[in-house]
Amino acid sequence: MSDKNNEFDDELDQITLTLEDDSELLCDVISVFECNGRDYVCLLPVDDSDGDFLFYRYTETDDGDCELEDIESDEEFDEVAETFEEMLDEEEFQDVLDSFDDEDAT
Repeated sequence: MSDKNNEFDDELDQITLTLEDDSELLCDVISVFECNGRDYVCLLPVDDSDGDFLFYRYTETDDGDCELEDIESDEEFDEVAETFEEMLDEEEFQDVLDSFDDEDAT
């Protein structure tokens, strides 16, 4: 995928992907995160009831536009997915801790 095939709206945190068949897929931007020194983005198609995440390499141009690249190898994809899952686990753990802090404050 190239930058001209993707439109990122900073205010809505959504991106429109142009697929190989020229159809468009609107996705929510779930997170931009680092894995092994590179930035990646996790997307969730708006109309996806299954909750299947999409991962791409992510870079920003000097103009502030985003560029997405496909992840070519299974090994890289597995590392990215694992990093994202660990990040979710940490956030969930932090939410639990925060809820205990909130209970203690009352």
